[in-house]
Order: sequence, then structure tokens, then C-alpha cells
Amino acid sequence: MTLEHLAKAGAALSASITSKTATVGIIGLGYVGLPLAVEFARAGFPVVGIDVDRTRVHDLNAGRSYIPDVPTETVADLVARGRLRAAFDFDILREIDAVIICVQTPLTSTKEPDLTYVTASLQEVRRYLHPGQLVVLQSTTYPGTTEEVALPLLAGSGLTVGRDFFLAFSPERVDPGNTRYATRDIPKVVGGITPVCGLLGQALLEHVVPNVHRVSSARAAETTKLLENVYRSVNIALANELAILCRRMDVNIWEVIDAAATKPFGFAAFYPGPGVGGHCIPVDPHYLTWKARAYEFNTRLTAAATEVNEEMPRHVAEMVRDTVNMRLRKSIAGARILALGVAYKTGVPDPRESPAVKVLALLANWGASVAYHDAMVPRVLVDGREYESVPLSADALKGADCVVILTEHRGIDYGWVVEHAKCIFDTRNATRSVPDPDRKVARL
Repeated sequence: MTLEHLAKAGAALSASITSKTATVGIIGLGYVGLPLAVEFARAGFPVVGIDVDRTRVHDLNAGRSYIPDVPTETVADLVARGRLRAAFDFDILREIDAVIICVQTPLTSTKEPDLTYVTASLQEVRRYLHPGQLVVLQSTTYPGTTEEVALPLLAGSGLTVGRDFFLAFSPERVDPGNTRYATRDIPKVVGGITPVCGLLGQALLEHVVPNVHRVSSARAAETTKLLENVYRSVNIALANELAILCRRMDVNIWEVIDAAATKPFGFAAFYPGPGVGGHCIPVDPHYLTWKARAYEFNTRLTAAATEVNEEMPRHVAEMVRDTVNMRLRKSIAGARILALGVAYKTGVPDPRESPAVKVLALLANWGASVAYHDAMVPRVLVDGREYESVPLSADALKGADCVVILTEHRGIDYGWVVEHAKCIFDTRNATRSVPDPDRKVARL
């Protein structure tokens, strides 16, 4: 089937996509939505971003970016040229030809999928759904969501999918803080509820991402995203588990990984750390495990990897405690701990699900006096208490009993840190190239 065989509504949409006159609406203007909105605007489409956060809407309409990966200069130029604008009222969907949903999909307190933001967005789309409209879900979710949740909601409008409106899933692949791969550089996967839906989704996305891989169904596209992140979760868990074992065997895990990485085939290097964080790796394996239960299938490997990763903050906190006990002959209760980095990964100002925060909470609960420095995260909640980032100075380093490196941010001179600190516990191997004649540094 090709786009030439489309019914009237689809043919009109195809023509407007080709001519770039189709108005693209992006629901959710966070780390995924804003970069995508900018790319469509740069490609020549009129773009409307929709978000319930009025501060984001105000900033975007004023030409300001609040996402580090998106330069304010780029946003300001697109807004000034009339290519990009934002709204918080969903009635703007009346004007939208292609809707892309980029809202968060967290977990409930029982670690089950929480589709509250997705269903709320879909309900708004249904209110304004009109013939010839394309809806693409990008939010990471379990296989079957587009067909089992989105389709019934939208079909409740009385319109028929594949004829009157078009529905597809295309997983986000954003990597915040990655300076090598921007949105336009990362191939996209898309799968439609019908073949026509997939074709239209591909036609739209090819204007902003040159390499679009279309799969046979939305369910296949949803599973693709989960495979990508479960793959990372399992391999990170392997590195974490071996790090704990190597420590007991007095083997340097970082040396072992570097040595294994010299093999030109059959090995990809993953590294240990204090755990996993952000909006993907801690969440997505639970989506797959939850869905598998409906098929009476136990994803044992995925579940085991998730358990290993979720236990790492406690392992790290215990290692810091032991380091303070053995090296300084002090109790962790009353010890002064300075953490370097609380963001969930290098180069991002985002502490969501950060293992660093969990490590600090454990140390504080054991009686340690904790403080942190992170130039990208000025404030953070640790077990309900707000902490502010402290300046990184020689006095701050000297005043800490133990400096714990939890996020390896760029711009920090770790040689200078080693010079002034009494004792360091390095969970990221950030001090790998620093001479340490006084054996100040303990590593994961």
C-alpha cells in the first residue's frame, strides 16, 4: 500500500505534510517535546506546543528555552519567524493536523504503569478530533497501549481509524545531555494501527529525521522502545553486580571493563554506578514486566536486573559508611559528607529518580551531616527535606570527612578535588587519571 491509495481525508493530510502546510501540535513540552517541536519548526512546519505548565508556555512564547539541549537563540528565532508558539488551552487542537503526544508515563506507588497523563491528553484530543487528523503517541509505555487504550478513546468520537483519522506510535529516543546525537540525528521507529497510519506517521517524521524505520504495528514499535531500555538495564545491572563482587575479590572493575572493551566484537562496555535514574531505565522494565503478567509470563532476567539496580544506592551508602569507618575510624553518625552531583546523569539538570538522592537520604537517615554540590541542580528534595547546592571550594572539600562522587559532571577538576579532600568515595571512576599517592580514593 502507498499513500496514493489513501481515502480523501488521508490524501489531504498527505498533501499538507508533503507541502509542510500541516500544523503540527506537540502535547508536552519537556525534554522530549520541546526538541521535537523545534525540529519541526526548523523543517518549515507551523508548530504549536501545548502544555499545562503555564510557565513553560510563557517562556516559549517569549522566545526562551528552559531545556539545556535547546539553545534559547534557536527558540527565539523560530518564535520571531512565526514558526513556533505555545498554548495551554487544548482547544487549539481544532487547528492541528498532526498531534504528537510527549507526556510522561511514570509508575504508581505499586510500580505499575501510570497512564494518567496519556489518557488525559487523549481525552482532550478526542474532544477536538476531526477528519484528516494524525495522532502519534511518543510516550514510553507497554505493548498494546496505542491499540488498547488510545484507539478506543479516539474511536469514541465516531470517527474511523485508518479512514477518518490516523493513529501511530513512535517511541522517543531522546538522550538528555548528549552532545553528539541531537533529535534529528537519531533514527525514528514508527508503527501504525493500520498500514496507512504507519505510512502517514513515517511521512511526517521523515521531514525531521532522515532515517525512519517503519514496523508492522504500533505494538511492535512499543516493544522496540522497551527492548532498548531493558537492554541497558540488564547490562548496567551486570556491571553493578560484578562491581560488588570485584570489590570483595580486590579486583578493579574499571580496569576489567576497559580490558574487555578491547575485544572488537561480542562486547559492549557498560559501567557500574550508584544506581539508575531518570525517566526511562528505572521505569520501563516495570512496564514490560507488568504487561508480561497478562500473558502468564515471568520476565525473570528483566526483574532480576531491576532488583540489582534498585539495590545499588543502598550498596553505595554502605560502602561509604564502611569507608568512613575503616579509613577515618569514625562512625557515619555525625560524619560530614559532601556529595558531588545529584543529577541522574552527566550534563543534565534533572534529579528525577536519581540514585544520588537515594544515597544521600540513606546517609542522612544514618545520622550523617550531608551536603552536596551540583551547579546544574541548585535545589533538591532529599527524603522530604530541601537542600541547596553549596559552592565547591577548597574549604568545603577540606571540611568534609568524605567526598562522594555520585555524578561525574563536566567542568570539575577532579585532581583539585583529590588534592584538597581528606577521603573520597568515587562511584563513577571520575578520578581515574588522577595520581593518588596518599591513597585517598576508594572506588566502587
